[in-house]
Amino acid sequence: MVLAALLLVCLPAQAARAPKPDELAAVADQIASLANASRTQAGLPSLQWDDALAVAAHAHAVRMAAEGPIAHRYGGEMSLAERAAAAGAHFDLVEENIAIGSSAQQIHTLWMHSAEHHANLMNPQINRIGVAVVAARGVLYAVADYAQAVRTLTVEEQESMVAQQLVPMGIALRANGKALAQARAACSSSSGVPSSPGLQPLFVMRWQSGSLLQVPSALVQRIRSGHYQSAAVGACAPHAASTQEQSAFSAYRVAVLLY
Repeated sequence: MVLAALLLVCLPAQAARAPKPDELAAVADQIASLANASRTQAGLPSLQWDDALAVAAHAHAVRMAAEGPIAHRYGGEMSLAERAAAAGAHFDLVEENIAIGSSAQQIHTLWMHSAEHHANLMNPQINRIGVAVVAARGVLYAVADYAQAVRTLTVEEQESMVAQQLVPMGIALRANGKALAQARAACSSSSGVPSSPGLQPLFVMRWQSGSLLQVPSALVQRIRSGHYQSAAVGACAPHAASTQEQSAFSAYRVAVLLY
């Protein structure tokens, strides 16, 4: 999670007509478009609009407008990750830019000329954006939330991703019902292995991670010892996160049983 330093532009108070909701939405869209234009110019992929991030951004923009001085978090308010999760976003990375300005172009220019804000907006890892703008005191309070959104993998997809890494190591997969059920049961437990007549693994490894692109090195070393010929892979729901912020980030729990 990355929070940029605060940007505040001192503007004179104006007794002007308050912008309508659709006008504020248009400003938010323009901020997102300007971000994508800058990313395209830099050879980076465009960001896809994310309604959940926009909802989270709006909630914070409303709070900023009520407070006056801008900040990424106020007393009693959820953290950025918690706000995004509560709005329905699911991500590996989440970051935020905030500012006070008079137009979309001015806000974008401020962010592009601030090292930390620029780093957030131009981060090659992010792929989603949600922007909200609230008018108060004659100025615009803007929040842009960026994230690296991830697709939720099914249990079967998780097991397949791990299994595909074991096969090249010379391990045969046990995908039958009994072995699969035992592996999934082992995944759900914290220790031990559920008994299964005639099917007792020689080694069990469980782990929980934000990525399944690489199995633990300790498991690789075990397999390379040559003492095992087959394996069963079971995935399950990750063990309960203690906070909403933790549950928002990708988490996978897997058990590999070696026979």
